[in-house]
Amino acid sequence: MLSAKSLFQEILDHDESFRLFCSIAASGESQGGWENGRIAALVPESERALAPRIARHGADEEKHGRIFQALLKKRGLEPVAVPPETDYTALLERRGIGLAHEKLEADRPLTVPDLVTYLAHSRVTEQRAAEQMAMLRRYFAGHPDIGRAVRMISADEDNHLAYSHEELLRLAAAGHGPLIRRTLRACALAEIAVHRDVSLAVMARMGRLLGWPRARSAALAAGIRAVYAYERLGGWRRMVTLRMPERRDALGGPATPAPGPA
Repeated sequence: MLSAKSLFQEILDHDESFRLFCSIAASGESQGGWENGRIAALVPESERALAPRIARHGADEEKHGRIFQALLKKRGLEPVAVPPETDYTALLERRGIGLAHEKLEADRPLTVPDLVTYLAHSRVTEQRAAEQMAMLRRYFAGHPDIGRAVRMISADEDNHLAYSHEELLRLAAAGHGPLIRRTLRACALAEIAVHRDVSLAVMARMGRLLGWPRARSAALAAGIRAVYAYERLGGWRRMVTLRMPERRDALGGPATPAPGPA
């Protein structure tokens, strides 16, 4: 049966597929933590009030990386190298989405347009993350091994999404609306293509690890391409709309500590 729940359960139950899943997730979260930390350090003086929220975002991402590493450790597994074709963060950067690492590695303050680029990237990618974690929470919130981790990460991703909405609306009110709209559109169209490519690559590797028959792998690949077609035809627009979140100042406090891996 091809369902999201049965598919992930199969990945969860097999050591090598679970090892790959957690390794990819841990790497992406840790990379996001570093990026947010650098952005917080380089915020221009006119936007210094934003720096603690960006730093909180980075601390959350680093925490998520540690959670996935702890899940591996609990199973007695070591991380594996992330295959380049599954590296979502690197592939987005290669397409010019988000702030380039060369800029983050320099010591020059960022500009307000740079912050728009960062926040638009967050708005789009956190939409994807929030949706994926909501799916896992729906099916596995009570799971004895990953339930607590899923619930915490899902709540954090919702906060990150709320924060990016609120800050982009603030900057739009300050006169940056046209730049925000252009940047969001470019980011969303690039993200849906990268998400398709990464999903195909991850499922191909999972199929080899789990010994899926060719027909099943083909059906999953067709499903991934169908999702991309929907998103390209208009589904991407959900990633670029802005509305004031119910929870304001979602990243205004300190990061919550990571739970144990259960």
